[in-house]
Amino acid sequence: MNDSILEKIDAVLAERKHVGADQSYVASLYERGTAAIVSKIREEAEEACQAASEDDNQHLVHEIADLWFHCQVLLAHRGIGVGEVYQELERRFGISGHHEKKQRMHR
Repeated sequence: MNDSILEKIDAVLAERKHVGADQSYVASLYERGTAAIVSKIREEAEEACQAASEDDNQHLVHEIADLWFHCQVLLAHRGIGVGEVYQELERRFGISGHHEKKQRMHR
């Protein structure tokens, strides 16, 4: 099976659950907990938004990669793999955004 980069990152993030916080940045985030990870996501989202206001597409790509990575750290921390996100995106594919939002409001 040819894993996507996100699946490869999932595997590394799972491994980081078994190392000390002094040995891994990700392990240190796990140790600090959900609030610390969410704080990092907020920081990265702000940096991505700032980059979006610039004309430097490479900077924007860099910041979006940081944001995606930290979102994936949160998912891994909660025991959720990218496969579940893929399934949700697949479920939504071809559905109007307005319709999908209306469905969520009635759950």
